[in-house]
Amino acid sequence: MCGGSGTRLGVATEKPLVEVGGVPTVDRVCDALDGSRVDAVHAAVSPHTPATRAHLRRSGVTVVETPGEGYVADLTAALDRIGRPALTVAADLPLLAPAVVDRVLDRGHRRSSGGDDVASGSLAVAVPVALKRRLGVSVDTTFEHGGRALAPAGVNVVAGTDDDIYVSDDPRLAVNVNRPRDLQVAEALS
Repeated sequence: MCGGSGTRLGVATEKPLVEVGGVPTVDRVCDALDGSRVDAVHAAVSPHTPATRAHLRRSGVTVVETPGEGYVADLTAALDRIGRPALTVAADLPLLAPAVVDRVLDRGHRRSSGGDDVASGSLAVAVPVALKRRLGVSVDTTFEHGGRALAPAGVNVVAGTDDDIYVSDDPRLAVNVNRPRDLQVAEALS
């Protein structure tokens, strides 16, 4: 998901093209996905991210056009094009790594009695709000689960109607670059 303009960051470039360690965040996410068990990468862009669209097309990533009407509308449009199950990842997770992606995939799948790997339903990945605060990154959305304050990580498995929540304490899932301070933390941890 790379359709955000990044207005909260206060930078002149589109959010997916904001660099961490000299590499655009969208490239960092694509590299993590390429190094994981993910079969194919589709980048959902919007009218708000024409430079990101051009950048991804030059790099050979399959681009999916979305209406730019917000995350949920764009996600729905992308899923309508590529199908389900799908792993969705926000382009603002510059610390994402292949092993982290594979761990999410493991949590989002189960083994059938015949030994086949099948989707067990949708999985939302969350991190403790306390972890985000300890790292010094922004907390925009929170929810309570199991007596803990959690924040969405920007990674989900969208499959069936059954929802499950995977809580991870991995800092690589806790740093979403939404504000200038988040970018500073990402730079320091990269």
